[in-house]
Amino acid sequence: MAENALLQRLEGIDARFEEISTLITDPSVIADMKRYVKLSKEYKDLEKLLHTTNKYRQLLRGIDEAREVLASETDEDLRELAKEELEANTAAIPAVEEEIKLLLIPEDPEDDRNAIVEIRGGTGGDEAAIFAGDLFRMYVKYCEAKGWSVSVSSCTEGSAGGYKEIIFTVTGEKVYGTMKYESGVHRVQRVPATETQGRVHTSAASVAVLPEAEPFDVEINEGEIKWDTFRSGGAGGQNVNKVESGVRLRYMWKNPNTGVTDEILIECTETRDQPKNKERALTRLRSFIYDKEHQKYVDDIASRRKTMVSTGDRSAKIRTYNYPQGRITDHRINYTIYNLSAFMDGDIQDCIDHLIVAENAEKLKESEL
Repeated sequence: MAENALLQRLEGIDARFEEISTLITDPSVIADMKRYVKLSKEYKDLEKLLHTTNKYRQLLRGIDEAREVLASETDEDLRELAKEELEANTAAIPAVEEEIKLLLIPEDPEDDRNAIVEIRGGTGGDEAAIFAGDLFRMYVKYCEAKGWSVSVSSCTEGSAGGYKEIIFTVTGEKVYGTMKYESGVHRVQRVPATETQGRVHTSAASVAVLPEAEPFDVEINEGEIKWDTFRSGGAGGQNVNKVESGVRLRYMWKNPNTGVTDEILIECTETRDQPKNKERALTRLRSFIYDKEHQKYVDDIASRRKTMVSTGDRSAKIRTYNYPQGRITDHRINYTIYNLSAFMDGDIQDCIDHLIVAENAEKLKESEL
């Protein structure tokens, strides 16, 4: 029986949950922040799985008891109650089994993290920068609806509007696990504001979503960082152009996956407070290195997947925004809708939900559950 096979997969869950419950109260574990965070995450995941497993076992017991009543009882009222219980429990089983299967799939360990999002105008010149600005506005509205906070680290404005590049941090619950589906090349088809003949042009902007790294995730020799300060550009405020609040860091880093040493250059002009800008530049440096060091893990996922739902391949064209038709098409899952105006106003959750369902289906197939 399918349920017996599933129950076999669930053996040892109770014992592991008890073991972790003890470990996360151990002072030596609490002192090791990296291990403590990992175990706390596993505790939370197992708690959810254990709750659903107990519900599943209860349904199976209810089915067995109802069948026993039907096999031995002659009282019609009791038999009728047993039939109702049998039908209700049997009907509930598939949904609970599906929930358990999804919970058995290991979550991306990065999903609970905040995210650093980088949007860059690609092919299309001024129109690409304008489109990058439209994407930024779309994400800000989406994040506001989710109750997440957005803070811009740095940006370079386009000459006709929008941004040649904008980098911002999104803080909230399971941000990276949701926003990671936006990594890739976004293509727009429309008549640009700069076009005089009324012709439809195709432009593009790239979006990269990185998990924000914790201080203990990567080792950085802060003594080797070269810092520069400069006056922030742009309009507004007496302080902005007179005080050297902007910071620029340079750091030589050897990629463990390739053995190549590169200079990392990061600027931050987010606040008027230089120490705060330094801390935010350090956060971006940690996240950049963390992302590069985990590229091998990301590539491994990509090589196993038949379709690219959230492989982290940032060169893949993932979505087209067609303004003449009012159409959005996500090429990874052949998802097409005709509510472009609402989508650009931040109504992107339905598309993300479809991507999550598609990825879960892939994972289930991989794990042969």
